[in-house]
Amino acid sequence: MYQELLNTVGVEEHAGRPVHDPATEEIIGFAPEQTAEDLDQAVDRAVVAQESWAAVGHTHRSELLNAMADAVDENAEALAHLLTRESGKPLNGPNSRLEVSMCSDWLRATAGFETPAEELVDEADTYATLEYEPVGVVGAIGPWNWPLMITVWQIAPALRMGNTVVVKPSEYTPLSVLALGRVLNSVLPKNVLQVVSGGREVGARMSTNPGIDKIMFTGSTSTGRAIAAASAETLKRLTLELGGNDAAIVLDDADPQAIAQDIFWGAFINTGQTCAAIKRLYVADTIYDEMCEALTQIAQAVPVGPGTDENNVLGPLQNKPQLEIVTKLVNAARDSGATILTGGRPAEGPGNFYPPTIVADIDPTNPLVTEEQFGPALPVIRFTDLEEAVTWANSLDVGLGASVWSGSRHRALEVARKVKAGTVWINSHAKPDPRIPFGGIKQSGYGLEFGSEGLKGVSVPKVYNG
Repeated sequence: MYQELLNTVGVEEHAGRPVHDPATEEIIGFAPEQTAEDLDQAVDRAVVAQESWAAVGHTHRSELLNAMADAVDENAEALAHLLTRESGKPLNGPNSRLEVSMCSDWLRATAGFETPAEELVDEADTYATLEYEPVGVVGAIGPWNWPLMITVWQIAPALRMGNTVVVKPSEYTPLSVLALGRVLNSVLPKNVLQVVSGGREVGARMSTNPGIDKIMFTGSTSTGRAIAAASAETLKRLTLELGGNDAAIVLDDADPQAIAQDIFWGAFINTGQTCAAIKRLYVADTIYDEMCEALTQIAQAVPVGPGTDENNVLGPLQNKPQLEIVTKLVNAARDSGATILTGGRPAEGPGNFYPPTIVADIDPTNPLVTEEQFGPALPVIRFTDLEEAVTWANSLDVGLGASVWSGSRHRALEVARKVKAGTVWINSHAKPDPRIPFGGIKQSGYGLEFGSEGLKGVSVPKVYNG
């Protein structure tokens, strides 16, 4: 089903880099290994194409975004199967088919947003407006955990506002992004959107190429710092969505049985490989044992296995280094005296499988709590003092997302206002909405995506006065 699409973007073995299925360790294809010089040439083409793309106007660009969404829908099954083979995530559940459908949903939503503009002053002798114009060429550097969806998050607003875009996908998941680019380019003018597949030198060159006016990056804090430093010479505008280690606080009036499913998927969606997933769960002492038991029962029942099996809803970790990080952190927690309620060891056999793992009776300073594990292991920390739990939640240098769970929305909001994060969900977690701005604080990055604020983020403000 996906092979025909794969054949259009893959290359021969001698000309590319092998890409493995993380569930079986089989080679599924070979990705082009492009260079910094290839990136430079793509940027040159994007610079030339940008002026005419901006000139077509918002109405026509929105029409093309809707046509791009139609093209994604027409190729949805092929994209989903390729994504499953390359990333490991199952076809069903909150995984590949959902990710592909969110791509088309996001394109349509972005096409429908009002063009940002503001009337500043309207008086007898003064009239001023604030409008937004294309920034120019946007360089989009994507991650491996949600490669298609996050690529669309980056390119949809950029294209909508009249920018051209050059995408550099992760070395772990280049084929699905190349395939997405091919699908989208079936309706776009030439060189408006280009995908350059390569290693770190390609990403590094994006930060210094003078033809790129803005960089959008989703990934680690350390790489975000490197991009900020390298791009400083040309003063590129930046949107950085970096590491999270999101905290969730469950108050003593919450019903563990009622919220357990939502908390589980808030933590374990995409096998825990989501920037804004729950990574630390703080639970009031009076309901702690019941909460742990409810989560353990779900973890033990959830189907885990190769993503091509329609029955599975959790798959492997995408790559070996991430598997090693999770294994190391859980082992250290066990050695420190924490209780492994379920899971806790890599699965035997091929693939990067690690079972959903619930860790109880863990110290709030344990590395499994303070370091972003980015995998299927959830530490559950007991608290008796709510203010102390909030202090623990705010103690790290990251602040992407967080959530507060309570039987009273008013009480939850009171706690949420004390939590330092870019987004604090109430009785849910990690539910992105194209209409609602999203971005981190502290070491989780800066800049907003989604909605009208996202359109502004890929534009330059211009004041007309007079």
